[in-house]
Amino acid sequence: MPLPKMPTKPAALLTPRDYPKADKDKIVKPLTLVEPVARKAEPVETPRAKAPAKSSTAKPSATAAAPSTPTANKTTRRTTRSTGPTKLFVLDTNVLMHDPTALFRFAEHDVYLPMITLEELDDHKKGMSEVARNARQVSRSLDALVSGVEETAIDEGIPLAKLGNRDAGGRLFFQTKLNEVTLPTGLPNGKADNQILGVVQALEKQHPTRSVVLVSKDINMRIKARAMGLPAEEYFNDHVLEDTDLLYSGILQLPDDFWEKHAKGMESWQENKHGSGYTFYRLTGPLVPQMLVNQFVFMEPQNGEASFYGQVRQINGKTAVIQTLRDYTHNKNSVWGVTARNREQNFALNLLNDPECDFVSLLGQAGTGKTLLALASGLAQVLETKLYSEIIVTRVTVPVGEDIGFLPGTEEEKMSPWMGAFDDNLEVLNKSDNDAGDWGRAATQDLIRSRIKIKSLNFMRGRTFVNKFLIIDEAQNLTPKQMKTLVTRAGPGTKIVCLGNIAQIDTPYLTEGSSGLTYVVDRFKGWSHGGHITLARGERSRLADHASDVL
Repeated sequence: MPLPKMPTKPAALLTPRDYPKADKDKIVKPLTLVEPVARKAEPVETPRAKAPAKSSTAKPSATAAAPSTPTANKTTRRTTRSTGPTKLFVLDTNVLMHDPTALFRFAEHDVYLPMITLEELDDHKKGMSEVARNARQVSRSLDALVSGVEETAIDEGIPLAKLGNRDAGGRLFFQTKLNEVTLPTGLPNGKADNQILGVVQALEKQHPTRSVVLVSKDINMRIKARAMGLPAEEYFNDHVLEDTDLLYSGILQLPDDFWEKHAKGMESWQENKHGSGYTFYRLTGPLVPQMLVNQFVFMEPQNGEASFYGQVRQINGKTAVIQTLRDYTHNKNSVWGVTARNREQNFALNLLNDPECDFVSLLGQAGTGKTLLALASGLAQVLETKLYSEIIVTRVTVPVGEDIGFLPGTEEEKMSPWMGAFDDNLEVLNKSDNDAGDWGRAATQDLIRSRIKIKSLNFMRGRTFVNKFLIIDEAQNLTPKQMKTLVTRAGPGTKIVCLGNIAQIDTPYLTEGSSGLTYVVDRFKGWSHGGHITLARGERSRLADHASDVL
């Protein structure tokens, strides 16, 4: 199609005769930015909805066995999708109860719901739990998809993009007819999981040329399916990363020849920020595209030269601005009597004490100092600089062993057994002042206790924290939805610090890839008001470090 005539002056409007007109009986495809140029040569295909009508005796999902045919609005879909034949995914109930939007997460592939899945959704819809809420949301989505669809059209599949989900290019099929199911000897027919396996087995016989895959989060369900020779997969859409080794660490080591390659045209200046002097470098080079805002960079030459530690403050194309750090390893810069013992702790204290950084996440194994650094930084900014009004501490109450039952008292009294880690760190921080004496330390401890509030996660919905220093401990046990609920509680002037170790997940249905802590680390990287550090070295004791390595 020819392009419109160029305007003769800026902001000139084109007249209707300047636009090209299509010839008679000829379809002109509009040029789009998201569609590759090679697609313009493809012939115009008819949408699936206009396929030849089938007889009333056809199978309920017989249309799914046909080869993949793009719909008429394929220009709105992602161009990264596979060009091969589409699959038919049979969803287990636990997938929908885990992620109520799972119906729309399978790109161009079709989704099949057995009747027993709908029955189980109906059984779990009552109550105020997260599972019950998800079951009700799935039921509302299914009702919106089915509404206005004729009974004969349900057998041909309902477009999943009907509700505006453009990424969902497949169709939704229901089990509208009973299939003859013959399960192996030893599997009772009355169990729901076995009925779903029978449906998958029947679909494979109906569509021998098409890939039928069972999707379930139940490990035993997938094992039984593979034992029967049926393909089964886990629901991976909730996984932020396939490999946690690729998780953003917040640190980038510079090569030894960094300054030689980036010194051309470099600018430097000094500024005084928050009572301290910092040096800034504006440089351009090949390593800049790999950097992210608020990422820490360091270079420790082995030839005896001085080490360099900096933080990326701005990135504009291939130009970056790097700021030097405040040295918290020195006693004159101690935070509530605490100094950094290694490089990563120095980076973490720079983030925790930066008033421009509203969200900080610290990862690390036991003994790396996550809680101590966060608590010391919070006390310094609440009691000394008075940047925040108080410290709020919360955590997930997941027991390591057997639960001890209900706890008496108020909300804070019920949460106090779970906050033993903070009590231990408060004792360490109080012992740092040797000149105060017993009475002075007792008064300081009472003052600290009055500024620290312990809250439960169960009562967080609807709250807004203004000018608070919020510490979320054991954040690896939070789901992404729970993490979103907590982070969105932040009001003006509030700083949120997430602490956790993704290798110590106690929640049964969370993994390292689907944890809420992994979710926020990946989503917040590169944000100008957020930062992350992975603490590597344990500093608790030589016994704890050795136990972490050998046990």
